Amino acid sequence: MGKINGLILKVICPDQPGIVAKIANYVAGHDGSLVEFAQFSDTLVSKFFARLEIDTSSLNVDLKDFMNGFGTLGRSLRAEWHFRALPYRMRTTVLVTKTDHCLHEILWRAQMDELPVEITSIIGNRNHCQDVAQRYGIPFHQINMDGEDREAGFKKIHEILESEQVELAVLARFMQIVPNWFCQSYAGRLINIHHSFLPAFIGANPYRQAYERGVKLIGATCHYVTSDLDAGPIIEQEVKRVQHFHSPQDLSRLGRDCERNALARGIRYHVHDRTIIDGNRAIVFPD
Repeated sequence: MGKINGLILKVICPDQPGIVAKIANYVAGHDGSLVEFAQFSDTLVSKFFARLEIDTSSLNVDLKDFMNGFGTLGRSLRAEWHFRALPYRMRTTVLVTKTDHCLHEILWRAQMDELPVEITSIIGNRNHCQDVAQRYGIPFHQINMDGEDREAGFKKIHEILESEQVELAVLARFMQIVPNWFCQSYAGRLINIHHSFLPAFIGANPYRQAYERGVKLIGATCHYVTSDLDAGPIIEQEVKRVQHFHSPQDLSRLGRDCERNALARGIRYHVHDRTIIDGNRAIVFPD
């Protein structure tokens, strides 16, 4: 993992005066340096959200003591908080079916070191992406999920994720509805790319639906997966303009660009701890 040289701290708590000063003073009081302090106060619900990146190279206490010591302040703020040590690589599995454009985007960006991820395996309910996995030297698991094998298939996938100690599973055009128990097991760690600008055109064949509706914009949505179909907290969205002469095939072509970009940014925000899930929405601090 390499030398730990920093921390990411995420905080959510009731909004109240002096939060920023109290957190900044805690860091400064232990000779830490704030590299970034992004915060948002939602006045409608009186909640405070923050993401801090802290340079810990000159701390006057042990790193573990610094994190444990924050508990006193956190509890006084009635906060929920999470630390992540830097640097790190998030153990990630990609789930696919037939199309591979989103998979290629993830693998390319990981190879370029744009995403701090370690791809532990690629899982497919078809073998269409197996050659891609082989070219990158990544294990490929083909899981039969047709008909009565669907539930057993998801149990097998869950076993693989647990055995590989996966921290994030990405549904890169994985054309299966995820069962409730699986969503709950990986709540906040399961990301999907849906090929429409949600909440419009949920479910199957969204580009055909968009064509028949005569939309002027199409898009793609990267979101966390919940038991409600295509209704989890949205991380990122991308759109492109539609012209009257565009066919459903043109919409699919334009949409693939949206899918790649939205998914890449969504994963980036998640793995850099730039998202905080708050009920049905995700608070995102872009970089």
